[in-house]
Amino acid sequence: MLTIHLHGHPVLRKKANEVSTEEPHLQELIDEMFETMYNAEGVGLAAPQIGQSLQLFVIDTHAFKESYPDTEEIKEVFINPEVIEELGYDFTFNEGCLSLPEVREDIVRKSEIILTYINREGERKTTHFKGLVARVILHELDHLEGHVFTDRVSSIRKMIIKKKLNDIASGKTKPKYKSKHN
Repeated sequence: MLTIHLHGHPVLRKKANEVSTEEPHLQELIDEMFETMYNAEGVGLAAPQIGQSLQLFVIDTHAFKESYPDTEEIKEVFINPEVIEELGYDFTFNEGCLSLPEVREDIVRKSEIILTYINREGERKTTHFKGLVARVILHELDHLEGHVFTDRVSSIRKMIIKKKLNDIASGKTKPKYKSKHN
């Protein structure tokens, strides 16, 4: 089980580095990321969240199936992803994040995305994602750029959640999973 780095940790604010698909421990890291994500009951996990400044994230949208039956179930690995286009309509959804436990906010993102990335098998793919799948991908892409979802809320909302964010950064918030705040 990997340690999830919480809000306030500097690695979450760094732009991630490109990944070599020849990295000898890449497949092991991917397996550990999935295991850590499932243990923390997440639907996505980016490498910066586990202290690795790498352009890598994993998702599994199966958890959305019960509440959102129309959501496509996708379990995928994204290496060195690049947004080709964000399209569709503005879509508001209440997001959370494993690096910001106990914080949830309504976030506006585009409803569709076209993305180029390398999958677990080393294949370069260009894929059009929609709905909640696109949202999860956009959320994880933010982590690779050194951003968290609360960066997208209004100044007033930031003031309202400031205490929660400070509690996370100072270690007062203790999630049920293995975590590190600084």
